[in-house]
Amino acid sequence: MKEDFLHYIWQHQYFDKTNLTTTEGESVQVLRVGMHNTDAGPDFRETLVKVGEVEWSGSVEIHRKASDWRRHQHHFDFKYNQVVLHVVWEADEAVRRTDGSLIPAVELKSRIPHAMLQTYEQLRRAPDTIPCASFWPRVPDITKTMMMGRTLTERLELKGEEVLQLFNQLGNDWEATAYQLLCKGFGFKINQEPFERLAGALPVQVVRKHQTSLFQMETLLFGQAGFLNDPADEYSASLAKEYTYLSRKYKLQEQAMQRHHWNFLRMRPANFPTVRLAQLAALLTQQKSLFSRIIDTDEPKHYDALWQAPVSAYWQKHYTFGAESKATQVQLGKSGAQNLTINVAVPLLAAYASYTQQLRYLDKAVNLLEKVKEASNKVTRQYEELGWKAASAADNQAALGLYKLYCQPVNCLRCAIGNKIMKQDIPTT
Repeated sequence: MKEDFLHYIWQHQYFDKTNLTTTEGESVQVLRVGMHNTDAGPDFRETLVKVGEVEWSGSVEIHRKASDWRRHQHHFDFKYNQVVLHVVWEADEAVRRTDGSLIPAVELKSRIPHAMLQTYEQLRRAPDTIPCASFWPRVPDITKTMMMGRTLTERLELKGEEVLQLFNQLGNDWEATAYQLLCKGFGFKINQEPFERLAGALPVQVVRKHQTSLFQMETLLFGQAGFLNDPADEYSASLAKEYTYLSRKYKLQEQAMQRHHWNFLRMRPANFPTVRLAQLAALLTQQKSLFSRIIDTDEPKHYDALWQAPVSAYWQKHYTFGAESKATQVQLGKSGAQNLTINVAVPLLAAYASYTQQLRYLDKAVNLLEKVKEASNKVTRQYEELGWKAASAADNQAALGLYKLYCQPVNCLRCAIGNKIMKQDIPTT
């Protein structure tokens, strides 16, 4: 039994109120439940209850045991003098305010439907990573769909908040923020950490000065990434020579990475970090105002072209330095481009919507996700096994939001699906 369950029971009044009395035997009527308080102080504010013949306006405090009042030191805290009713699972002792006056208490342990309590405990102790997996077929599809819509919005808002934090750290520079997210996005999970590190090792101010030259962009990226320390052929030697000059000019050596920071194992050559760096260099050279393009682009199909820029002639025949191949991927593939749309464009749009208070940018982010395909992962596959079919990236992102915000932390009582399951166990008579 956790207090959040008792909060839920009180907020929705899911208990038997027949002949409701205090532990002292006075009749109790709940005239107004009050507002749930998530800050310091009593759990529900602006409550109106009638105890005996007197109406009391104030707060309600909720505990598993009445003795928790004393254990939490509320009898010394003046904020709790406004409490007019103590709602508890078990009334093991009387409690008083700082002036010694008795606070009326209501005990709930014999008033909550047994089936509902069993359902709550089953959800809380479920061995599955999705607590309601065994209940899933009982929930109407409309409830699941509505909850998925809610979690998609919540997930986008959280992603937007993370981007805004980065934006503030970067001096309120949207283009610098887009650069950081782009580098991280080019890591495609396996090399995400080193790409993110590279973004910090190569300041956007330096990048901006050399975006007109693909050769110099490759120089800066491969040099800071640690791939030019031992040139393997004439081209890498020419990059290394240029890097020596540029790294001294901008004092980049101290933050330079090493080749061992990058992952090559169990990867297709087309996904090698060297190929991704070449593609990133081409993109940075072609798109000099990336954030502006992301914000101004309207058609979802145009975002693929936004990320796809032809690599230099050298990387059209190489996967790594010094090893020529018959042919390589000239530009980022469609799945890679869609991945960047999901992980770069969408969070930026969500952040900009919050920053400007213009919901049309959030609508654009949702529209993008609805038009983009995204491969399932180990989390979303669990919902697929329960019958939830993802038709787009929007569905996948909604499922991820449901899992991370509700299923994983077992926040079933805040979830519409969990709430529906709980309500099914309330007697109808």
